[in-house]
Amino acid sequence: MKIESKILCHLINDEKYLRKTLPFIKDIYFDSISEKIIFQEIVNYMNEYDGVPNNTVLKIELEKRKDISEEIYRESVGMIDGFCIEKTDPQWLLDTTEKWCKERAVYLALIESVKIADGQDSTKSRDAIPSILQQALGVSFDDHIGHDYIQDVEERYDFYHRSEDKIPFDLDFFNKITKGGLPNKTLNIALAGTGVGKSLFMCHVASAALSQGKNVLYITMEMAEEKIAERIDSNLLNVNIKDLVDLPKQMFTSKVEKISKKTQGKLIIKEYPTASAHVGHFKALLNELSLKKSFAPDIIFIDYLNICSSSRLKGAIVNSYTFVKSIAEEIRGLAVEYNVPIVSATQTTRSGYGNSDVEITDTSESFGLPATADFMFALISTEELEEMNQIMVKQLKNRYNDGNVNKRFVIGIDRSKMKLYNVEASAQGNIIDAGRDSDVVESLDNKIRNFEGFTV
Repeated sequence: MKIESKILCHLINDEKYLRKTLPFIKDIYFDSISEKIIFQEIVNYMNEYDGVPNNTVLKIELEKRKDISEEIYRESVGMIDGFCIEKTDPQWLLDTTEKWCKERAVYLALIESVKIADGQDSTKSRDAIPSILQQALGVSFDDHIGHDYIQDVEERYDFYHRSEDKIPFDLDFFNKITKGGLPNKTLNIALAGTGVGKSLFMCHVASAALSQGKNVLYITMEMAEEKIAERIDSNLLNVNIKDLVDLPKQMFTSKVEKISKKTQGKLIIKEYPTASAHVGHFKALLNELSLKKSFAPDIIFIDYLNICSSSRLKGAIVNSYTFVKSIAEEIRGLAVEYNVPIVSATQTTRSGYGNSDVEITDTSESFGLPATADFMFALISTEELEEMNQIMVKQLKNRYNDGNVNKRFVIGIDRSKMKLYNVEASAQGNIIDAGRDSDVVESLDNKIRNFEGFTV
């Protein structure tokens, strides 16, 4: 018996097998038209009645179809009559079915790729080929069907005590509030007004990750690739950004070589036109980097989220809430799919621009963004803080830790070298305790009001 016939036979005689395999089998996997039609009827019956059709039901449903010839009908009925259930090891059957699905998926993906390469498919470009092959190679039956609270107690206990893979900061307070850094599969957002330091923050964290030996992908839609590289050069080379142009070529290349010897990581900067790129483009880029440079990022920066496009709402006329929320969900999905943390940024509203105590409600365009983010914080700058070369950080949302502990704190900023740094503990004052109780918050707010240049 052909494997296709055995699969169809068990689909109508073994409900457990049916429910396990049906989500992964596609009608295009079958070569024979009769096999495809029988499979389609099994799927239709399952979707409508949530059960297994018997031979008689299948024949009746086939008789109702007006899109098949008499010859195909007779062939399909004969095939159904020939189905006989044999005693088969369930695990062998599952493994064989999974292998067959993989082989068929890869074969069909190769055929599709050849058509695209030959220009026979006008709807897809050659850039889609890596993604098509990757999806085909990723076909598998998922054995995990949920966490059993009682039976999986040991697994859960081990999870609590497992050291989670994170990308640490080189800033002490950011490590404190995130319990050691940014976990994989997360979306992390910096909220700030224009010119406060969103891109500076991301360039600094990208530089720190590279110094730790991590692979970093920096996607920019606001500044040119060279401008981002210039900021990272200033940070890593510890040179004033204005003085980079005056460095002799030999000295410049020598400094970069020293950095390359200190890290095993790579930094790739990719520029897209503003509002032109979405998650589909980012996936194609990741596939291309994997194939051409054997590069897989440990962390991704997107500068910045609001000027991305949405892959789901292309050309649709929607409000800004829906549009930005869709972008945020897609980017967080990208983080989950590629098992990396993603860092991005967003603007404050007009009312939040000059505010010394930015709230989560000051997020511009869409409150759907903070609803989707795992970690969100505001960067706040005032004349007084600028004079002290400091910038205030305020937690707005934190899924990693208690967001009321170290609610606000300050870090040092050197705009000339595009750097952030830890400040002395005395510089924090009572700021780090803000948020633990209402008295402290009120005390801080009173102090802020008394500072010249602060607006509340």
